[in-house]
Amino acid sequence: MLKFFFILFFIIFLTNTKANNKDRIIKNLQDTKNLNFQFEQNINGKIESGSCTIEYPKKIFCKYLNGKNKIIISNGKSLVVKTISSYYRYPLNKTSLNLILDKKILIDKIYNLKEKIVHNSYINYTIIENDNKIDFFFDNKTFDLIGWQTEDIYQNLNITLISSIKKNQNIEKDLFKIPVQN
Repeated sequence: MLKFFFILFFIIFLTNTKANNKDRIIKNLQDTKNLNFQFEQNINGKIESGSCTIEYPKKIFCKYLNGKNKIIISNGKSLVVKTISSYYRYPLNKTSLNLILDKKILIDKIYNLKEKIVHNSYINYTIIENDNKIDFFFDNKTFDLIGWQTEDIYQNLNITLISSIKKNQNIEKDLFKIPVQN
């Protein structure tokens, strides 16, 4: 009989721990208006790094630390990738960033998903939407978003890890203004 109660307690403890993780992640996302962070992005072994600012919903500005002056900007509708020699503009809703930058959708999806614990350090949720599969990773202590993994339209694996996260900072008004094409 004691063994039965121990097993029941253990199952309840695990269920509550997972529910608490999910609740804490959702609360953390709800309280976040914007994020500033450093990133490292690995696309099929090619590594780039830089800094980003996200403002919810659907705005992002990233500056890469390379000699090409690469930036990525979304104003909530369009996504622009600009370098010294190129300029690409996409409808945001046709990219996986549309999900990453919309915390309302992210919260709604997480609420209904099962979490996976990775290496006792990360909490993972996998979202599949409009042929986009995105794995989101959260720190299991701070419940901050710490990265994501996607596959692009060319089936390249894209892993983005974020660090030095600052939340709810003052942001320049024109930061998300789409630059004109040269």
